[in-house]
Amino acid sequence: QAGILDTVLAKLSTYLEKTEALKRKIRSAMFYPAATIAVGFIVTTILLVFVIPQFEDLFKDFGADLPALTRMVVDLSEWFREWWWIALFTVVGGVIGAAQAHRRSARFRDFLDGLVLRVPLIGDIVRKGTVARFARTLSTMFAAGVPLVEAMESVARASGNAVYEKGIRHIRDEVATGGSLNVAMENSHLFAHMVTQMVAIGEESGSVDHMLAKVADFYEDEVDQMVSRMTSLMEPLIMAVLGVIVGGLVVAMYLPIFKLASVF
Repeated sequence: QAGILDTVLAKLSTYLEKTEALKRKIRSAMFYPAATIAVGFIVTTILLVFVIPQFEDLFKDFGADLPALTRMVVDLSEWFREWWWIALFTVVGGVIGAAQAHRRSARFRDFLDGLVLRVPLIGDIVRKGTVARFARTLSTMFAAGVPLVEAMESVARASGNAVYEKGIRHIRDEVATGGSLNVAMENSHLFAHMVTQMVAIGEESGSVDHMLAKVADFYEDEVDQMVSRMTSLMEPLIMAVLGVIVGGLVVAMYLPIFKLASVF
């Protein structure tokens, strides 16, 4: 319509590249913890199903009371071998049920997305990633000449978070009634003061798209740095947790042997 198809396509290309890069960063941050937890779960399952029963047969020949920790682990192993399908059904059913509820229930989606925003560190990454998507999408559409109120609907759908999606639609309604964009954003309490100030400067100077692009660049860099910090922080934390779990199982199995050795 405006005769600038090449310019708009170039901006759209940049937008898509930036958005995909941001998604890849967040996915890469989640991959290592998820993979490590999965391996830890597999190792724990192998210990409970195959290793601990061997020790249990050995302990029966001792003819003495087992330490409380060992008894608890043996009971857990017996329960897991008999009722493993309940644990599997609970985990799989919980994941599938949560995914379906997130897709079909607006109330559950609002609750879950709001809960994610309150999780330490991860919530910050999600919040800044959402603001970056908001700024990048609105900048691209504004530069392409799409009317602001119309653009806000697309921006809301592209936000990726139910809390921000609802907030952006409130901003759209406020702008549609004659309010300024920066005041509507400030009233939503979803954006940092720096973001609203940048938008206010853009509105005064007639360069909203340029200012939003700067906001998007800033927050994308922030997400990149936070992902790197989180990955380096979570590696030793997850290894410590897995070490406690697996090490606790091993120690529980060797406690009766140590006790027997001390008697002799």
